[in-house]
Amino acid sequence: MASKISLIFIPLLVLFAIGYSYAKKNNAYSSFIKGVEEGLPLFKDLFPSVIAMLLCVTLLKSCGIIDDIKSLMMKWIPQSETVIDLTPMILFRPISGSASVACFDAICKTLGPDSLTAKIAATIQGSTDTTIYILALYFGSVGVTKWKHALKTGLLTDIVGIIVGIVLALIFFK
Repeated sequence: MASKISLIFIPLLVLFAIGYSYAKKNNAYSSFIKGVEEGLPLFKDLFPSVIAMLLCVTLLKSCGIIDDIKSLMMKWIPQSETVIDLTPMILFRPISGSASVACFDAICKTLGPDSLTAKIAATIQGSTDTTIYILALYFGSVGVTKWKHALKTGLLTDIVGIIVGIVLALIFFK
């Protein structure tokens, strides 16, 4: 039932916008074109940042460094499989939300959504943010060039969020 509603919702929203525009005696198409024209300069400014972030995430995924870090951690902490399973998501979380969600999805598919690792991962997802992505995209869009302190603060809060997320998940879900 929910999937049928979601399939119908967007066309209904478009029809509502056209009907509302018609009732207000506005030309919906020209308003749409005007909005697109106003959005193009923003797209031009943001596109390089988005491509750079996608390139970095793709390189990190494909070069094998994540697997090397997991192997190194297995040597240091052999009994802690939970932390090792969370490593890719923790590393991708400050960089890319979609990459960290993909890692979270892999954890849920591999270990199950009710596993302790999945619950810790969900808590970390809610406790942290995509700091580097935000700085690159949003600071770049408004022309902020001096963001050294914002990067340090954002990464520090991500580390605190990860640690607190792990501790709280262990307290509440173990």
